Amino acid sequence: MGGLCSCLGGGDSGHIKLIEMPQVTLDTEHMGTDCVIVKSGRRVCGNGAVLASAPLMQDKSVWEMKLQANGLWGVGVATRKEALDALPLGASGKSWVLRSNGTVMHNSEEYHKVEDTFEEGDVISCTFNHVELQFYLNGKCLDVPLTNVRGTVYPVFYVDDGAILDVNFQDFTITPPSGFEQIMFEQSIF
Repeated sequence: MGGLCSCLGGGDSGHIKLIEMPQVTLDTEHMGTDCVIVKSGRRVCGNGAVLASAPLMQDKSVWEMKLQANGLWGVGVATRKEALDALPLGASGKSWVLRSNGTVMHNSEEYHKVEDTFEEGDVISCTFNHVELQFYLNGKCLDVPLTNVRGTVYPVFYVDDGAILDVNFQDFTITPPSGFEQIMFEQSIF
């Protein structure tokens, strides 16, 4: 028994050390220069955009944001090559976003216009399955999909003009659609 435990890193004590899974947060290494991240990496304010700390690698991912203070904002996905100080996002080919004015944008092209208005306290959720990026308002599907997402992408959020967003990558306020789960870091077995 001691040999097996030694092989697994437990020594002769018979205990195996568990490694805590990293938590997805807002990534302070990939944000605009005037963007401010507080509340343990879960609130974005100031001026600029920020990526999440993990790429969307799994089959069905979900994340959400709560609009704490209105202003100009956006939520969606972007590559790490997106200019995070160039607002609003969705103007380049490196981001796909729902903007606070209700437009769903990519590469300066308006793909959809949401008729609903966004108010403080609203929860906007995003789902991504590598085929479609979809948006939800307080649990209701807005039916404004983007299907042209390419490359390794990360959840992205941007704020300007006093907007404050609280982001959530787990323990969701709104129950996610069936089959969609929190974003997980890619793990290797060995």
